[in-house]
Amino acid sequence: METELSRQLGIEHAIFGFTPFPEVAAAITRAGGFGVLGAVRYTAPDDLARDLDRLHEHADGKPYGLDVVMPAKKVEGVTEADVEAMIPEEHRGFVRELLDRHGVPELAEGEASGWRITGWMEEVARSQLDVAFDYPVKLLANALGSPPADVIARAHDHGVLVAALAGSARHARRHAEAGIDVVVAQGYEAGGHTGEIGSMVLVPEVVEAVAPLPVLAAGGIGSGEQVAAGLALGAQGVWLGSLWLTTEEADLHSEALTAKLLAAGSGDTVRSRALTGKPARQLRTAWTDAWDDPAGPGTLPMPLQGLLVAEAVSRIQKYEVGELLGTPVGQIVGRMTSERSVQAVVDDLTRGFERAVTRVNRIAGRSAT
Repeated sequence: METELSRQLGIEHAIFGFTPFPEVAAAITRAGGFGVLGAVRYTAPDDLARDLDRLHEHADGKPYGLDVVMPAKKVEGVTEADVEAMIPEEHRGFVRELLDRHGVPELAEGEASGWRITGWMEEVARSQLDVAFDYPVKLLANALGSPPADVIARAHDHGVLVAALAGSARHARRHAEAGIDVVVAQGYEAGGHTGEIGSMVLVPEVVEAVAPLPVLAAGGIGSGEQVAAGLALGAQGVWLGSLWLTTEEADLHSEALTAKLLAAGSGDTVRSRALTGKPARQLRTAWTDAWDDPAGPGTLPMPLQGLLVAEAVSRIQKYEVGELLGTPVGQIVGRMTSERSVQAVVDDLTRGFERAVTRVNRIAGRSAT
C-alpha cells in the first residue's frame, strides 16, 4: 500500500490514523502506518509534551504527526473569559434543565471540567506548536483548514509537511493557494466536523482541483476495500479516525461508551451542532436530540457552544449517563463491532486491500502480481 506520499514520509502503508490517544498513534506508526495525535484537548503545554514523549518513545523511531485546531485568522485581545461572557443565560438554563431531567450528578466541589474546547484559541494553538517543533514530527495537520501563513512557513523551516482538511473542492483550492502540502478530502460520512459532500464525489473533485498536490481520502473508510477505492479515486492515502476508537489501545475511560460504539449501526450517527457549534457527526443521543429540537433555544456558534457545554459533557462522561453519553464518530461505526488491537486493524486493512486489488485485476483480465 505504498504511494508517492507514503514513500516521501518513509511509511510502509499509506494509512494515516488520527487519534486523541498517544498509545494509539504510536501503535499505528509501529504497524507501518502514520499515527497523528490530536492536540485540541491539550490546554497545558506540559501535558502535550508528556504525551508526545510517550508517542515518541513507543513509535520505534518511525514517523508520526500532530493535528491542531487553528483558525486562519487571528482575533486580537479576546480571552476565554470574554467569550464565556457572551453566552446567554437562556442557554445556560437549558443545559441545567437538561442535566437535571436526566439526573446527572454535579462534579465534586473543586473538580474542574476535564473537557474544554479551547485549542481553537490562538495562544493555545501556538503554545502547542512551540512544543511540537521540539519533536521530530513529520506532518502538521490543521482541522480548521489552512493555518496562518507564518505557521506554514515555520513548519516548512522545520522540514514538516502541512496538511489541511477540506469538505469541498473550493476549500481545497484555498489550501493549495495558501501553500499547504497535503489536502485531506473529508466526506460527509466522517466523524467530527464534516461537510455535506459524500466521499465518492468529493475525493476525485479535490484530486482534480489541487493536482499535483497529494490528497488523502477521509470519511466512511474502515475496510481495505474502501482504502483501495480511495486510492482508485486518485488519493495517495487514507485518513482514518473513528476506526481506532474501539481498539484495545484506546483509552475512552468508559466501558459504557465503548459498548455503545460497538452496538451502534451506520444509521446511529447524526450531524449536530450540539457539541461545538459547528456541524459534527457524532452518536445520536438524547443530548443531540434536545439541541436539535426546534422547541429549544438552538445551538450557539463556535466556540460559544463548546464552552457552554464543557462541564455538562464532563459530567455526562464521568457518570456514564447512558441516554446522553456520546462521542464524535463517523458512519463507519457500523463496522466497529469488536475490540481489536491496532495491529489487527491494520492487518485487516491490508488484507482487504489485497483482496480488492486482486478482484479488480481479475475483472480487468490482468494477473494479480
